[in-house]
Amino acid sequence: VQLQASGGGSVQAGGSLTLSCTASAIFSMNHMGWFRQAPGKEYEFVGAITWRAGKTDYEDSVGGRFTISRDNAKNTMYLRMNTLKPEDTAVYICAARATSRLTPISRLPSDYNYWGRGTLVTVSS
Repeated sequence: VQLQASGGGSVQAGGSLTLSCTASAIFSMNHMGWFRQAPGKEYEFVGAITWRAGKTDYEDSVGGRFTISRDNAKNTMYLRMNTLKPEDTAVYICAARATSRLTPISRLPSDYNYWGRGTLVTVSS
């Protein structure tokens, strides 16, 4: 499975961006998620969505500002980011977890099988 992310860019604080992540295949896909990595920091879970039911989970600092959705027909997950803050500046990376059975959304990078290349989001004050 290959993941292709797009949509990053530069925006002023308070602005919005939408990221996309398209998977080459959805075989045994359980859920897909977004992580981000700011300079000098560890990977941080942003949010994820289950592929079948569309259930979502968000990290506390983005809840209410970020929305994850998916288009099953296009094998694509979206991250709509509103009210962006300078501290949201990071490389955003999409990941997918494929399992043989349904599992709850995981916030651990080690639970994800597939990773896309990151897309940079820069928020200026």
